[in-house]
Amino acid sequence: MPIPKTTTLETPDFETAMRDLEELVQRLEHGELPLEESLAAFERGVMLTRACQSALKEAEQKVEILLKRAGEPAIETFMPDEQNNGSQTGS
Repeated sequence: MPIPKTTTLETPDFETAMRDLEELVQRLEHGELPLEESLAAFERGVMLTRACQSALKEAEQKVEILLKRAGEPAIETFMPDEQNNGSQTGS
């Protein structure tokens, strides 16, 4: 099945973009696409990734606005546990 050309500027919703991106990754991982189709798939994947990032950022901003309106405390920055794992010593 050929990869659709990215001639349209229509941006899919988040769920559609994620599903399409997962399908593209699976097809690329099989490694059976010709070079031209692989490049087109990669280009589409970049566009879908940007659409997903944009949708997530917009959702995050909406949540922050709703929390501020509700008088909830500000959102804290997430600090992964990896920073703590290196400083612990075993007994």
